[in-house]
Amino acid sequence: MPVSVDYVTRETASNLWRNRLMTIAAVLTVAVSLSLVGAALLLRQGAAKAEVDWQRGTQVTVWMQPAAGTAEVNAVSTELTALSYVQQPCIYRNQHQNYKQAEVLLTPDEFSVLKVSDMPTSYWCTPAQPQDAKEVIARFSGQPGVRNVTAPLAQIHSEEEAITVIQAVFLVVALVLLVSAAVLILNTIRMAIFARRREVSVMKLVGATNWFIRVPFMSEGMIQGLIGSGLAAAAVYGLHVVLNHIGNPDNPGAVFTQMRMTGWEVFATDVVVVLVGVFIGTLGSAIAIRRFLDV
Repeated sequence: MPVSVDYVTRETASNLWRNRLMTIAAVLTVAVSLSLVGAALLLRQGAAKAEVDWQRGTQVTVWMQPAAGTAEVNAVSTELTALSYVQQPCIYRNQHQNYKQAEVLLTPDEFSVLKVSDMPTSYWCTPAQPQDAKEVIARFSGQPGVRNVTAPLAQIHSEEEAITVIQAVFLVVALVLLVSAAVLILNTIRMAIFARRREVSVMKLVGATNWFIRVPFMSEGMIQGLIGSGLAAAAVYGLHVVLNHIGNPDNPGAVFTQMRMTGWEVFATDVVVVLVGVFIGTLGSAIAIRRFLDV
């Protein structure tokens, strides 16, 4: 028996309506399962984006001697400009600017003993990669006119470790949820086909080929997966809206602010969720119908 598009469309629509309770169950299973998978993937992307923002905020400070001459200051400036692993330009702060900063950071007793002439000038630089901070420290430590070079190396190491763990956790969670979703969806589709096993047996007895029987069921599973994953994609986008709403643009250091993503980044995640839903729905139907084709 040839399989026509008209037959597949008609049978798929008829089966979906006739078994609407099982259809709703399958769609909800896909939606809930893939919503969790999509949320895990979205949070993993958010963690990766936060890591980039944290890396951009890493700064190395080259402190000059208060008595450093113009030639020594200019030599450091020229060398910093030439470094490929330092983002340009570096920010130069004179003695008065550093004096004002010390007023904010130090206690009144500590600040009272300082004079503007005691303050060093400094260059504040952002390395291209956080690990490049060590290169800057090694390059300028002990150089004429340089007092010392500082960078939050311990903080960089802690941030890198934390982000790596967070990304690994979200990835493992996404994979576990994906496997769980596949099992749940497969069982739901299998239950739906089990309820119609006599229909399949009758079709086999009247001479229907395996593909003639299989294709409408696969089409049915594909539509269930498409609708369910579409709902899941909407839920993932809703999570994106919530995260962006929680993030405060006025506080760029906040975690949720650093996890804010663009609509296109979320769209890519939604596309993956929909494709996974369609694939699992179609494949699940093909696997579930196999045991009932042997009559």
